[in-house]
Amino acid sequence: MNIHFKPINKKDILDILPLLQKLNTTTPQDILKTRVLEMITCSNYECVGAFDQNKLIGISGLWYSIRHYVGKSVEPDHVVIDETYRGNNIGKHFFNWIYEYTKQKGCEAIELNTYTGNRKSHKFYYNEGFEIYGFHFVKVLRDDKNFY
Repeated sequence: MNIHFKPINKKDILDILPLLQKLNTTTPQDILKTRVLEMITCSNYECVGAFDQNKLIGISGLWYSIRHYVGKSVEPDHVVIDETYRGNNIGKHFFNWIYEYTKQKGCEAIELNTYTGNRKSHKFYYNEGFEIYGFHFVKVLRDDKNFY
């Protein structure tokens, strides 16, 4: 394996869809594509990837903001490593790269959300030194009230 990490070029953003669909099994592909194309236009968003040579094997969106309680922060979002590469500490190396990469951009803290049923991610984030400080609530405003 020749693993390395780097930002994903905006022109290549749709390359993330196969990995992203592993996390978003209920979101229709056309909606997912539309959302990703809109996200990449946001000035406070970028997507980074883990690569084995030229093969994309992991992704994380990075949302930047300034919070009154912690300062400039980054939120890793839709983090996933291809299941055939799991168990090789790639996630740990990816996060170490993200820590350094975002510190160079002036970030003082990292915040993230993870689904309540994703216990493997909880263990990973605890081992990375993350602590639970609150709950993340969602209210769907669409008429169908469905989460997708």
